[in-house]
Amino acid sequence: MDKQNTQMNASHPETNLPVGYPPQYPPTAFQGPPGYNGYPGPQVGYPPPPAGHSGPGPAGFPVPNQPMYNQPVYNQPGGAAGIPWMPAPPPPLNCPPGLEYLSQIDQILIHQQIELLEVLTGFETNNKYEIKNSFGQRVYFAAEDTDCCTRNCCGPSRPFTLRIIDNMGREVITLERPLRCNSCCCPCCLQEIEIQAPPGVPVGYVIQTWHPCLPKFTIQNEKREDVLKISGPCVVCSCCGDVDFEIKSLDEQCVVGKISKHWTGILREAFTDADNFGIQFPLDLDVKMKAVMIGACFLIDYMFFERTR
Repeated sequence: MDKQNTQMNASHPETNLPVGYPPQYPPTAFQGPPGYNGYPGPQVGYPPPPAGHSGPGPAGFPVPNQPMYNQPVYNQPGGAAGIPWMPAPPPPLNCPPGLEYLSQIDQILIHQQIELLEVLTGFETNNKYEIKNSFGQRVYFAAEDTDCCTRNCCGPSRPFTLRIIDNMGREVITLERPLRCNSCCCPCCLQEIEIQAPPGVPVGYVIQTWHPCLPKFTIQNEKREDVLKISGPCVVCSCCGDVDFEIKSLDEQCVVGKISKHWTGILREAFTDADNFGIQFPLDLDVKMKAVMIGACFLIDYMFFERTR
């Protein structure tokens, strides 16, 4: 008993309290038991936090492992600073990686960038394009990958590889155009382009259909089966107005969309070959076919509007 009283009356180290008073705070060297992180666990009588609760964290910083679908991304490779990229929606079933961006849009805008060296010297450079949705958010960035000799010797008829990347810098679509004759009088060697998504996996083709005066194309799936048709005007000339290429059903009785070359003004049209296009298609169209429509737009650009000024 005397020993117990002696322990209770002993002074506490690292405090100035008189004997018999317990310390108000733990000593400075106290670090807690092993695994102690400074935050108490859930208290009895309080419900657990809801699912998806982010927990404490500094304001303004994203919490790891949380979805970021509604957060625009800025300043990604290949794009101008300050222009937001389209946030990636949840991918649908059987969707190739990177094509989920196309699942929730029914319109695409394609803007070719003006190359200063090409304007001043006439020296053909690799084409670069911004691909946006109707809200002006960048969906993809496309860049031609062709050697200098091919670009300047073959001109608009040149074969090319066009690489399309998303906001993470991943190449999600590859367009391959082989060398073909560009004469309407030669129906044995018509234009075509192969669309791959992801690179190396064909998802469709755009094949030119011979016609004496109208630009016509057939859209095919990965099995080379005809899916849709494209028909353009008799005179493909962008003069103070848009040029529309209608996307039709196989029997060409129903128009389901269009590819439009937009008029960009007299100065830009006269001194550059940088063109703007718009693509409209059904919202519920398969994302693979939407990617094929992008390939069709680039083929049309090179065939009819990529001219030496």
